[in-house]
Amino acid sequence: MSTPEQYEVFSIRYGHMAKRTRGDNFISTDDHDSPMPIDYSIWVIRNANRTLVVDTGFNHNEADLRGRKLEQLPREGLAMIGVDAEKVEDVIVTHLHYDHAGTLDDFPAARFHLQESEMRYATGRHMCSAHLSAPYTADHVCDMVRAVFDRRVSFHDGSREVAPGIEVHHIGGHSMGVQVVRVLTARGWVVLASDASHYYENFETGSPFIIAYSVAEMIDGFNRLYDLADSPQHIIPGHDPLVSSRYPAFSEQTGNIIVRLDQPPTK
Repeated sequence: MSTPEQYEVFSIRYGHMAKRTRGDNFISTDDHDSPMPIDYSIWVIRNANRTLVVDTGFNHNEADLRGRKLEQLPREGLAMIGVDAEKVEDVIVTHLHYDHAGTLDDFPAARFHLQESEMRYATGRHMCSAHLSAPYTADHVCDMVRAVFDRRVSFHDGSREVAPGIEVHHIGGHSMGVQVVRVLTARGWVVLASDASHYYENFETGSPFIIAYSVAEMIDGFNRLYDLADSPQHIIPGHDPLVSSRYPAFSEQTGNIIVRLDQPPTK
């Protein structure tokens, strides 16, 4: 492996769903009716040498179809920190669910980094199940297939260094091929958990999220997050609104829409 470099890391919230309950989020809970909103984010990893984007979110049409609030398009959120989606050269796609792989066309210069098992899952027999296919949008999967034929996809099988100080690690559980991103920052190794843990509560209490390809793999994945991160405070869940309140804002103008994950939490 090469000598690792340090990076700035940003969470960019692009969507939200307020009308969601604990019963919508956990396989097992004694409290089904309490509100538990969900955020939708993408992430940026950058230093003087390179800029990578993690996931590509969804667009207005997908928001309308699924009853989500789109606050801004992912490319518009990127522009707030000076990142031009059309010029991004590397995008890590944690998995192919609608809210993580929905605007691939906005990244025409990018190479997409994906676990091979995720492509196999999203195009294979499991998609014959309405339950398992529900989080996928066929057009998004087809966009990735086209990218494969355009020689624009790097497939990974397990753990791999994508760039010095940036690693992907297969976790599984939520989908067959969901991967997390481990990044070296000034405060240590941060893990962008994406949907390996939607909320802090998932990995802190071992409570599985309601959408699961394998509950056993999901629970094992919670333990893996602890192994990969320098501390529990270095694990960033993929959808928890608490992330926006715990980490410092990128600027006064962006407020809690964009927060710095390479800096320690303020709460």
